[in-house]
Amino acid sequence: MNIQEESTMKQGIKTIQNLYGELERQRAARKDLIADTRSISVNSVGNLSMLTVATNDDKLSYRISEIAHRQIADRLGIPYKYYERMHQENPALLDSNINSWLNTMPEKRMLRTLDGKLRAFLSDRYRRLDNLELVDHVLPVIAAMKGCEIASCDVTETHLYLKVINKTMKTEIVPGDIVQAGFVVSNSEIGLGALKVEPLVYRLVCKNGLISKDLAHKKYHTGRQVEDTDNAYELYSDATLAQDDKAYFMKVQDIVSAAVDETKFMLTVNKLRMAKNLKTGDDPVQTVEVLGDRYVLNKNERASILRHFIMAGEFTQYGLVNAVTRSSQDVADYNRATELERIGGTLLDESVEAVKNRKIIMLPKLETA
Repeated sequence: MNIQEESTMKQGIKTIQNLYGELERQRAARKDLIADTRSISVNSVGNLSMLTVATNDDKLSYRISEIAHRQIADRLGIPYKYYERMHQENPALLDSNINSWLNTMPEKRMLRTLDGKLRAFLSDRYRRLDNLELVDHVLPVIAAMKGCEIASCDVTETHLYLKVINKTMKTEIVPGDIVQAGFVVSNSEIGLGALKVEPLVYRLVCKNGLISKDLAHKKYHTGRQVEDTDNAYELYSDATLAQDDKAYFMKVQDIVSAAVDETKFMLTVNKLRMAKNLKTGDDPVQTVEVLGDRYVLNKNERASILRHFIMAGEFTQYGLVNAVTRSSQDVADYNRATELERIGGTLLDESVEAVKNRKIIMLPKLETA
């Protein structure tokens, strides 16, 4: 059985113009502060926690996001399971814990805020490599690359994504099954990963994207320590920082301009061809269960992968990889969809390496055709 479904790569914001407009809105609405932790306090009412920071002129309050809660817990050394329990069952105890440690262990922290929310609680050495500047530097490079177009883009609470395909660099896995080269540019403004440029392989038959994260280029958000202060003050991009960022983003431009690399593309293509000859056995249900346990997939993700795996009717590692990347289109969250595309790339790498090393690392049955 071989049933093809009409599909397309997971979409976020539909146009690059809409993405740019949202980035400009966020730039106008955001506020970044450097604060001595002794100028910070947390107060919770029910499950709503507010962080108040004293500047030289005012007191500012922000609702604490889930991500910022996790970063506060991590920085103060409070196990998150216990932190969450306090937050749900005894918020006054949580406030007491946080406020006590903020005063007992004074340090400078960067507070990144947007739309009245504390979105990140970071080191004062965190380097702001922001999405608007990144897009400003990357879009002209993409526009100048022959055959390239943005297939999907989004800005989520945690990340920016630009997914680019190059229609001029393509080949067949087998006759009629065409793949194109591409790449993904991603960035987090809130400390959840480096600025990355990752190779992408785009399959035309079902418009799946597979991300080879092991071949990625990464640029980390590490900068110089800010000046000393007793209270909090708003952080702007000074002239020195702007010059540093210009040099930094010029390096990113060079990486992007070389991102569609034929050697890396063919390396992944050859792995996909190998994967077509790696049987997964006759029990797709068991195969997907083992896959789900290995990559920590939830119930809905497992069901989606199984459905696409069975409908395609190809019980090989190639079929399984494509089922994983195809399932990315079924999840609501763009971050998770991208992670499933990365899992597809990791599954491909690990299954091919397992055969090379004569090891069976995942599937209950792995045979060569």
